[in-house]
Amino acid sequence: MKKRILFVCSCLAAIVLVTGCGGSSAGENGELNVYNWGEYIDEDVIDLFEEETGIKVNYKTYDTNEDMYPIIANGAADWDVVCPSEYMIQKMLDNDLLLEINHDNLPNLSNIGSEFMETVKEFDPDATHAVPYLWGTVGILYNDTMVDEPITSWDCLWDEKYADNIVMMNNPRDVFAPALISCGYSLNSTTDAELQEAAALLSAQKPLVLKYTTDEVRDMMIGEKAAIGVIYSGEATICKDENEHLQYVVPEEGSNVWLDCWVIPTTCKNKENAEKWIDFLCRPEIAMKNFEYIYYSTPNQGMIDLIEDEEILDNEALFPEDDVLSRCETFHYLGEEAEEKYNELWKQVLSE
Repeated sequence: MKKRILFVCSCLAAIVLVTGCGGSSAGENGELNVYNWGEYIDEDVIDLFEEETGIKVNYKTYDTNEDMYPIIANGAADWDVVCPSEYMIQKMLDNDLLLEINHDNLPNLSNIGSEFMETVKEFDPDATHAVPYLWGTVGILYNDTMVDEPITSWDCLWDEKYADNIVMMNNPRDVFAPALISCGYSLNSTTDAELQEAAALLSAQKPLVLKYTTDEVRDMMIGEKAAIGVIYSGEATICKDENEHLQYVVPEEGSNVWLDCWVIPTTCKNKENAEKWIDFLCRPEIAMKNFEYIYYSTPNQGMIDLIEDEEILDNEALFPEDDVLSRCETFHYLGEEAEEKYNELWKQVLSE
């Protein structure tokens, strides 16, 4: 499947290169400081942007929203454009850390599906501070040769027969979500009793967990070092291409649907270049290059319209059905007090 996308992308990349001819040499039109998740862009896209615009890109990555936030909040570096998740964008807005994005400078914004711009309004009411980049779900990846039957529920994470065969994420919101949902609560709960119940469930699970990690879930599942892993949908798709025995499911009780967006921090020194960057990434051809490399779901309808392979469009990890999305929630920023509560409870679970 990926080989077919590669062919399409190779052709489109050639088009992009042609349209970029005549651009200034890198650096003539200033610089751009980009702060992004690891492995969250095709680095050829950076080269294409530099060649076309003459803007020198200084690129650095972070591992989690929580790692990124203090860097921006403390003004420790002059990052021009950053790619947080929805709940963190809401926190950044609440703390006056973001600039408005001038949509007049983003002609390619029209390629972003209207439903995603509506989702943006859940955490950015006027949809003026965030532009959707990638989205997906959180679910369970399992090896069908290492489990007794197809997985459909979060319950498997507490099944003793999978002791030392379960890999969990290692950050408070992602690890508490399945526990809260299993208890029948919202993954945005701030109720003390509900959080304590979820923490107790995580404590009970701890002896069964092989490892708490985020970056290593993919490699561990591909290498069959675990039977079950909680994972992002894009990572799951890559895993399934590498190991035919891996299956991905959004549990029947529900899960998290997330949306990562480009934003411009108040530390920005190159706002015009930041807007050029965001607009460039909204081009269908560029979105296609990133899609092939990252393999996460895209909000770019212009790119989706370029896909002719029904096998790709039918991939439920990449393009889940409405009935799957209807049982999912988006993370909200819950405030400093609740955030600290989650962090403390997670520390207690890990220290037990």
